[in-house]
Amino acid sequence: MTAVAKWDVFEASFAGPAEGNPFLEVTLEGFFRQHGRVVRVPGFYDGDGVYKLRFMPDNEGKWSFTTRSSAPALDGKSGSFAVIAARPGVRGPVQVADRFHFAYADGTPYLSFGTTCYAWTHQPMAEQAKTLATLKKTRFNKIRMGVFPKDYPYNVNEPLHDVYQRGVGGKLDFDRPNPESFRHFESQVEALGELGIEADVIIFHPYDRWGYCDMSEAQDYRYVAYLTARLAAYRNVWWSLANEYDFLLDTK
Repeated sequence: MTAVAKWDVFEASFAGPAEGNPFLEVTLEGFFRQHGRVVRVPGFYDGDGVYKLRFMPDNEGKWSFTTRSSAPALDGKSGSFAVIAARPGVRGPVQVADRFHFAYADGTPYLSFGTTCYAWTHQPMAEQAKTLATLKKTRFNKIRMGVFPKDYPYNVNEPLHDVYQRGVGGKLDFDRPNPESFRHFESQVEALGELGIEADVIIFHPYDRWGYCDMSEAQDYRYVAYLTARLAAYRNVWWSLANEYDFLLDTK
């Protein structure tokens, strides 16, 4: 039986339909069970006919899961895994404690000491490695970071990856997320977690020249659903809906 440590990420992968646009046309969700408790987890398409479920177990012992999907190839899948004790130094996600304070899930107090590196995951890989090496030497335990690239002084380079795939004429297709970009982003979130740093993920921001700010309301909702399906299982993820929200104008 597969074993995963408490507060780490359990991931299940399945082969499914690749034709058409699976990002729009296929739904997948998992139901994780232990001792009568059921946790619903949304799944996501990771490209090349691969679908995934991610789950952060918060209790030791045996867990099982089943799937529900609009695609017959993905519907009714099941499995089980064992959750063992948390790895040394892993304290779980940060939560509100005693109304006015923060603490890790194991009860250890958390005092936020943060910094900002908004578009660091869109810089050249050497710069990203330098960022992680620098953070390792500091006492920062939280970092604010954006999903989208940023067009702003000192952030004028083209991003390492497009967040969405390009379609006809090289135009970004906001109905097709780029799994490569999301994989890279979550790998860096995981790297921060191994350093004991919370990733305060900014979902939207206004500093854009690529068109991400012009997505429709429906595309915005699908983007948030896709992002959370991929990242919500990481214990160090925080969510910020927008950076400098008052610069985001409702022109739709």
